[in-house]
Amino acid sequence: QVQLVESGGGLVQAGGSLTLSCTFSGRTFSPYSMGWFRQAPGKEREFVAAITRTGGVTTYAASVKGRFTISRDNAQNTVYLQMNSLKPEDTAVYYCALCSTWYFGSSREKYDYWGQGTQVTVSS
Repeated sequence: QVQLVESGGGLVQAGGSLTLSCTFSGRTFSPYSMGWFRQAPGKEREFVAAITRTGGVTTYAASVKGRFTISRDNAQNTVYLQMNSLKPEDTAVYYCALCSTWYFGSSREKYDYWGQGTQVTVSS
């Protein structure tokens, strides 16, 4: 059984920063990539960022590129999402996800395990 637990969400003013963390436990996979997704009220869950197992390759949605940074610490089984220059449109529930195959990318159907989500609210 794999568990992913996100933390670090909260309320922040526009232009501010937050760092989300996701710690995973249970089975380990090799290889596996990690991703962050978000879902705003009334909208579909959308891709935010992903990182390969070694952390050597990352990819971002166009809407967050240059503002968000994904990273991971495999020794701590933790993946991070540093969010800077936050905008009201970044308001959503943020989910981390694990992909247990060789796939690396933005397709949420390829991710096998999901956390429960953490709320990020950006006020204007």
